[in-house]
Amino acid sequence: MAISKDKKRAIVAKLADAFKEASSVVFVGFSKLTVKDASKMRKDLAQAGVRYYVAKKSLLRLALKQQGYTGEVPELPGEVAIAWTASDVTAPARGVHEYGTKLKGAVALLGGVFKGAFADVQRIVDIATIPPLPVLRGMFVNVINSPIQGLVVALDAIAKKRA
Repeated sequence: MAISKDKKRAIVAKLADAFKEASSVVFVGFSKLTVKDASKMRKDLAQAGVRYYVAKKSLLRLALKQQGYTGEVPELPGEVAIAWTASDVTAPARGVHEYGTKLKGAVALLGGVFKGAFADVQRIVDIATIPPLPVLRGMFVNVINSPIQGLVVALDAIAKKRA
C-alpha cells in the first residue's frame, strides 16, 4: 500500500525532529528479526533512554539532507531503522550493538551520525564499545586510587618489617 504525501511529510518531519534533538544517531539494519525480539529490543532501548523508529530509506535520506550533516551518508542496504537519544551519546550504538551480538545476523549497525557528521560502521562500532559513563567514572576513581593504595601497602609492609 502506497503512503500518501501527507503521511510522507509527517514521517519526514518526525525524522527531522529526531535528528534535531539527537546527540547521536545510529542506522540499524535488521532482517529476519522476529516480532518478539524487536519488541524486547525496543523495550530495552527505551529503558536506556534510546528512541527507535523504522522509516523508508528515501524518506530517511530526505530528512538527513535537510539537516546538513557533513560527510557522506553510509551505505544503507536492506531494511533500515534509526536509534537516537538526546542524552548519552554512546547509548544508541551500545544498545544496538549488544542486540547485534545476541541476535547474530538479525540486527546490525550500518553507520550513524556523531557530532554533526556521518560516521561509518567501524566508527560507530568503536563508539558502541565505550563503557557507560558510570563505569568510566568508576575506572577513573580506580586509577586515582591506585597510587595511594600502593603507598599504603608499601608503608604497611615497612611497618610490619620493623615490628
